[in-house]
Amino acid sequence: MLDALVFVVHDCGFQARCALEIDDSGCVRIENIVELIRECRYGIHDISRTELDRANNLPRFNMPLELGLFLGATRFGSPKQQRKHSLILDREPYHYQKFISDIAGQDIKSHDGDPEIAIRQVRNWLSSSPTIADVLIPGARRMVERYGLFQEELPELCRRSQLDPDDLIFNDYTTCVAEWLKENDW
Repeated sequence: MLDALVFVVHDCGFQARCALEIDDSGCVRIENIVELIRECRYGIHDISRTELDRANNLPRFNMPLELGLFLGATRFGSPKQQRKHSLILDREPYHYQKFISDIAGQDIKSHDGDPEIAIRQVRNWLSSSPTIADVLIPGARRMVERYGLFQEELPELCRRSQLDPDDLIFNDYTTCVAEWLKENDW
């Protein structure tokens, strides 16, 4: 799912950011996340990953926490922070009400665990973004097709770059996406 979301964000002309891009044992991860939230006008929050952890039988709530920080910035931050826009994704409609009912009333989109649906949701949301409202980007079906082509060509792109497609870190993956998009501009 993350791969599909990163791809569509880049294909729409934006740059995907993620705490995974920063690998510094000397920094506290939440500080990196706060800095990314400070820098980014748009936030995509997939809160569907709340399954129980096998080791301790507790859910992981990192994404809902990050969503809360992002929403807090829009409510209590500077005027620049208050211009933030967010897209909240979940696996199924109203699933979030079982674990984070306080966001009832938000316009949460579902993706059914399907990357193609997630691509459609993100593309449509970014297409309505105020910063690109005058730019026509391809429709969701075309974005899904392009993601499929990228996935097919990723092993060869990795081979040329001397990367292992099964062992890509976030920065390697975003670089591969950017390179592919240069070669396959829409």
